Amino acid sequence: MPINQSFIYTVSIILLFSFGAFAQTTPLPFTKHKTIVIAHRGDHTHAPENTLAAYQNTIDDGADFVEIDLRTTKDGRLVIMHNSTIEHMTGQQGELSSFTFDSLRRIKVREPLHPEWGLHIIPTFKEVLQLCKGKINIYLDFKEASVAEANKQIIDAGMENNVVVYINEPHQFEEWGRIAPNMPLMISLPRAVKTRAEMLQVLNTFDIDILDGDYTEYNPETVLAANEKKVPIWADIQSKDEGPAQWNIALALGLAGLQTDHPKALIEFLIKKGLR
Repeated sequence: MPINQSFIYTVSIILLFSFGAFAQTTPLPFTKHKTIVIAHRGDHTHAPENTLAAYQNTIDDGADFVEIDLRTTKDGRLVIMHNSTIEHMTGQQGELSSFTFDSLRRIKVREPLHPEWGLHIIPTFKEVLQLCKGKINIYLDFKEASVAEANKQIIDAGMENNVVVYINEPHQFEEWGRIAPNMPLMISLPRAVKTRAEMLQVLNTFDIDILDGDYTEYNPETVLAANEKKVPIWADIQSKDEGPAQWNIALALGLAGLQTDHPKALIEFLIKKGLR
């Protein structure tokens, strides 16, 4: 199956006219570990996902990045939630974008399977930046928000060297490149990429700093090609059966980072193997 040529063409044109197809790779946030551990929606093994408590768990675990999902309320406030609706996190109905911030703030996040975890607020981006500053880097899954406002809040918090942005749409790539050209950007690997040549085609087309995607979508040939271009792969490994068997496969491939639902357990696993 061929690579999605129309998507590659669209992003190629954006790159050429916005900030150059051969722009210098952006330095990534500092981490002291060879294998990067990214906590998917925070460490939600003892607190509801995408809450300040889950992010604090991640900090306590010693992870390198916390992954968060950015969206916007009806009145323009930047808040954290994975889905476009609030049902999954709160049990109530409605599109997040239809709520004002004040009305949204009165609705609490809970985990039905663990009522003992209590009720939590839906965090603002500012609160997350404040919590993470000086403690952990942020992997920003940019769902729906203003690039200018998100970047302003990052700068105001003094976190401009501690954030990477995951791109969901081509227009986001253009906007981040124009407004914050020093921000490291990440995209998922097109699923059709299976060979060294196909990987090099993607990396020669996209001016990206990090690759994402499910760990099963990579093979030794594509990983070596990414290493050749000095583009790290931070793969998704979170799943219902995530554990040592999956971690060993990913490590054997030579992946630079893993996004996990079990950051504490993964870190302990890496320490036992002498990899952290």
